[in-house]
Amino acid sequence: MSPSLLSFLLILPAASALAFAPVQTAMRRSVVGPQRAAVAPAISLLSQHTRWNKLVMQETAEAGAVSEELCVEDEAIEECTLVKWDAGELKVPMSWVNTVKLGFLFFSWFFLNVMYNITNKRCQNAFPMPWTMTVVSLFVGIPWVMFLWASGIRKPPKLGMDGIKTLLPIGAAHALGHAGAVIALGAGAVSFAQTVKAAEPVFTCVLSYFVLGTVFKWQVYSSLLPIIVGVSLASLKELSFTWKALYGAVTSNIAFASRAVLSKKTMDKPVGENMGAPNLYGVLTIMAFLLSLPFALYYEGPGFLPAFKESASKVGSFWLIKQMALDGFYYYAYNEVAFIALNQVSPITHSIANTIKRVCIILATVLVFGNKLTPLGAIGSSIAILGTFLYSVAKAKFK
Repeated sequence: MSPSLLSFLLILPAASALAFAPVQTAMRRSVVGPQRAAVAPAISLLSQHTRWNKLVMQETAEAGAVSEELCVEDEAIEECTLVKWDAGELKVPMSWVNTVKLGFLFFSWFFLNVMYNITNKRCQNAFPMPWTMTVVSLFVGIPWVMFLWASGIRKPPKLGMDGIKTLLPIGAAHALGHAGAVIALGAGAVSFAQTVKAAEPVFTCVLSYFVLGTVFKWQVYSSLLPIIVGVSLASLKELSFTWKALYGAVTSNIAFASRAVLSKKTMDKPVGENMGAPNLYGVLTIMAFLLSLPFALYYEGPGFLPAFKESASKVGSFWLIKQMALDGFYYYAYNEVAFIALNQVSPITHSIANTIKRVCIILATVLVFGNKLTPLGAIGSSIAILGTFLYSVAKAKFK
């Protein structure tokens, strides 16, 4: 098993476990209280009814076992016992534990996102079929979410025809946005694609005005200026500039901005049961796969086998299949972890995390692929990424 796949298998279950930790803690608290209350009156019956003796002892043992859980949180005490021995125990504030959990989630999100970009670029360098990569990366996550629903780990969504009709345009925007991003990654440097994708807020503002009639305050619009200037500078002297990469990234921006605007316009009320953020993303992934498949078959279907044979002769079929599978794993996993992490923080923290994530992707891919950034390109990328942060802050503050 490759180190990358092992990292994924370790991170995703751990991240999912962290997401459910508060629920488990609450359940422990609700169980411990009633059991402790029930033990005292039961003990008083020991001398009267021998047959109750074993039952009471069993209840007492169960209560004791529950109360010895490592982390205890109630109205008076918020602490976690890290180590316990006969002579004492080591406790830390529960706030520290929650901070470590959130830090691990953000690390997992950044790591998986960086690995997705690197793996996708490697695949497309060896197998330049962007529509095929789009479909594969969407498909790989479907068995995973199906397993969660079938096993009962996550409640399956319940959607009627009205809900499907509501989500279908959003799923189409998701499919087009992902395809545009994959095309941009394959056609140029990852750093250039990420810089252009930083301009998504510009398209969000424009579409919000024309579709929703939303007018933001001047501070929000002024924060778009450094984004436009930064992307323009980065494109001007980008060594790996191609029009295809630019068109792909811009198409992705328009599609993802449309997805956000359509979501706000049509999803003012729940579209079904059990449709939390992770399940919503799972449903949109399935829709995006089904909508992308015909385009992949049309554009790349006839040339798929010859291209695969040619690529496999250079890098090996096993390597190519493994990298394509990892690409799909990383794509679904980083989005899944992002939903878990970002639902626990404020919009400002979200914007800071997004900014750091984009910087991590650019730096990591420059190191891995050796794509040189010109001084002007580096300055432009920095200005554009800073602009996205300022936009997020302005939008959160000046509503």
